[in-house]
Amino acid sequence: MSATSEPFIPSADLARPSVADAVVGNEQTPLFIRKPNPDDGWGVYELVKSCPPLDVNSAYAYLLLATQFRETCAVATNEEGEIVGFVSGYVKSNAPDTYFLWQVAVGEKARGTGLARRLVEAVMTRQELADVHHLETTITPDNEASWGLFRRLANRWHAPLNSREYFSTDQLGGEHDPENLVRIGPFQNNRL
Repeated sequence: MSATSEPFIPSADLARPSVADAVVGNEQTPLFIRKPNPDDGWGVYELVKSCPPLDVNSAYAYLLLATQFRETCAVATNEEGEIVGFVSGYVKSNAPDTYFLWQVAVGEKARGTGLARRLVEAVMTRQELADVHHLETTITPDNEASWGLFRRLANRWHAPLNSREYFSTDQLGGEHDPENLVRIGPFQNNRL
């Protein structure tokens, strides 16, 4: 049995427009959105650490996301290849029309550019998600930035947004705010 692998491309080279799925920002500070690769795990970990109130997972978890779930995740880099944005998620096995967004992070250098929305839409418009018509995520009640992002997405996609408590403080060990399940959809991803 022979294994085939994709050719190795250094992270800095991945910041080129010819490799990126999308180029956002402006001419002076372009940002490049693409699928993650194994070299991105540590950079994603460092990015999430710099974005409270996000829960920080292990570097290993981000490495797994960058490899095993790369089709449903995205990173954004600047021209130097520094990771300034990240979105992770997966298509639910028990609901193949639903994408569960796990985390979205935008570093300080890229805030105010609309990058969070662009990251989500970059993933949602991939061919691998052609049959997805709902987006789910969880948000703590006090995370205004996340609530704002998902309300804007629902409005932009002309889709209803519903929420309910999903995990209680007790279920999360008593030291974490409850998490509300937020669901957007149905929407037409070919119109995003």
